[in-house]
Amino acid sequence: MIYKKSLLLMILATSSMFAQADTSKSTASQKTSSNYNLTVKVAQLRNSKGVVQFALYNKDGTIPDKKYSKMFKKQRAKIVNGASVVTFTHLPKGRYAVNILHDENNNGKIDKGFMLPTEGIGFTNYKSIGLRNRPNFSKASFKVNANTTKQVKVIYF
Repeated sequence: MIYKKSLLLMILATSSMFAQADTSKSTASQKTSSNYNLTVKVAQLRNSKGVVQFALYNKDGTIPDKKYSKMFKKQRAKIVNGASVVTFTHLPKGRYAVNILHDENNNGKIDKGFMLPTEGIGFTNYKSIGLRNRPNFSKASFKVNANTTKQVKVIYF
């Protein structure tokens, strides 16, 4: 009888140790797989028509993306007093770039006149866009390894 009780206690103690080891392992992996928030702001919109579309990219070669088919995530936000803001949540650590579109007619695409957009556009890290300064992921991208806020300049042609 004493032998059975000792064996039972030993089994319970061993299983308890394994359960504690598994718990500490999952806690450690949660700490290393942190997710962050990225807040993106745009101001000085020429009017409050439509919405601002924010497209988030996370891979080289995805910008330019005229049809928004290569993006990682997309959000649309209202315009209040000539400005708009969104927050992308739960982003893993990495490199990201943002493209904004002042979508005045709310159709979800870049409308063009004679080759140039008729609505405002912008990219992170760009103050101007032109033939010699075309958007690309490597120039527009930035690191996210903490909660981050970025301001994007809207450009009208």
